[in-house]
Amino acid sequence: MTELRLEELSATTIVEVNNLSLKEGQEEFLAPESYDLAASSVTPQTSWQRVVLDGDEVVGFISANFDPDAPLEYFRSVLWRINVDADDQGRGVGRFAVEGLLAEARERGCEKVDVIYMEGEGGPEAFFTRIGFTPVGETEFGEVIGEIRL
Repeated sequence: MTELRLEELSATTIVEVNNLSLKEGQEEFLAPESYDLAASSVTPQTSWQRVVLDGDEVVGFISANFDPDAPLEYFRSVLWRINVDADDQGRGVGRFAVEGLLAEARERGCEKVDVIYMEGEGGPEAFFTRIGFTPVGETEFGEVIGEIRL
């Protein structure tokens, strides 16, 4: 593994992001129902999307939104999505991406970052807990709301 770095999502990297592989069973945890609710309010001005590169290879993707005026508090500073290629999971790529997101949130003056996920066998809960998210509530759809206080 070379040194990981974050770069803005671009026309060059979006195809590689779309081709990231998942481990069996992970596809059911990609997009919680509540994200559909908020998707219409996301704008390029509030969206933050980065790819994780290992050398020249895209090994991960992270997407977040920073909207202090979002009607639901847990959408004001939220980790929307994180994908790490199946072959690269377990070697710190996800943690690196989230640390980049947390640095961005601090620069923007956020007090916390939220994440929304579904519980279940093979789901992301263990990862989110390991990197510091604490469950603090539930959406109206039954998804877990986790947060990291900054």
